[in-house]
Amino acid sequence: MALVLFSGLAWADWKNHRGDPSLQGISSAQLGDELKLEWTFEAGKFLKSSPVVSAGKIFLGGPTGIFHALDFKTGKEIWKAEAGIGVDAPALIFRGNVLIGSKDGWLICLDASTGENKWTYETMGEIVGAPNHGFLSENNRSVILVGSYDNFVHCVDAITGALVWKFETLNYINGTPAVWNNEAVVFGGCDAQLYIISLSDGKLIRQVELGAPIASSVGVKDNHGYVGNMDKTVHSIDLDTGQIGWSYEPKNFPYFSSPALTDNLVIIGGRDKGLHAVDRETGKQKWRYSARGRIDGSPVVVGNKVIIGSMDGKLYQMDISTGKVMTQYEIGASISSTCAVSNGWIFVGCEDGSLYAFSTGKPMQ
Repeated sequence: MALVLFSGLAWADWKNHRGDPSLQGISSAQLGDELKLEWTFEAGKFLKSSPVVSAGKIFLGGPTGIFHALDFKTGKEIWKAEAGIGVDAPALIFRGNVLIGSKDGWLICLDASTGENKWTYETMGEIVGAPNHGFLSENNRSVILVGSYDNFVHCVDAITGALVWKFETLNYINGTPAVWNNEAVVFGGCDAQLYIISLSDGKLIRQVELGAPIASSVGVKDNHGYVGNMDKTVHSIDLDTGQIGWSYEPKNFPYFSSPALTDNLVIIGGRDKGLHAVDRETGKQKWRYSARGRIDGSPVVVGNKVIIGSMDGKLYQMDISTGKVMTQYEIGASISSTCAVSNGWIFVGCEDGSLYAFSTGKPMQ
């Protein structure tokens, strides 16, 4: 496998909660240096799901089982739909539809404009990671990929919801499956394995033992995968060979955050209350910011900024070169979800049950 098809792509709308199918956590949106609270929306206590953004709408699930489509500028509800007993997973916007994974194991496809149900697909376990999408190279068939607590990654037809294939592991799958070179699917599981499987048929290409369960998603860039485990380690894995390139172990705390990947850095939050920036080639620490609460949400890189929330109740804009805080806003409620960024705005859900929308002013020229 050669070049990564999605490497370097950054989407202005935030349709995938890690930005693109390779889960690099990069946005092409521009942000100013302010954090001005514009509106809030109550979605249900202990909100864990992360928002996604497309075509002037915010899409968000919640613990009540109601899925919401909101107006970007006002936070007013445009439509809502039933989505099982609850939604902790971020959604995916793909080809005019919104794909939702529910706590009772359903993958649900709704029309993004109206909320009309297009199809449903049942897994046999809870879905906590966002769906992803890919294309089968032999016929350009579009497919949706999702992991489940039934221990399978499921690949279904994006138009009909019919099963294409499924791949079994030995334990739960928490994260979002990453798409590599539009030929392979890369993900980790609670069985402590990193898997690389064929996108076309779900057959195993190789697997790598990573020493501890994996609760987050693997980010893929330049034929390498990057992920933290629930012990104390962030790994770089050569996906062509399955060899571990480096392992970063600053403290004895687990990682629930998924990495953001730039040309030079791997940026990831930890339960040591730190946001870590690691040299992508060597695994050496470039900087670390110490928050006052653990960081389970995943960082988003926007130009020269890193956007992250913490369980200390603060939303941060940080300088990507130094890790210094440029702007912060104290919401006061724990943030364990990932921010969405679009058109100069930042959206973040908090465990008090509210979605918060911030404008950032005009970007500096």
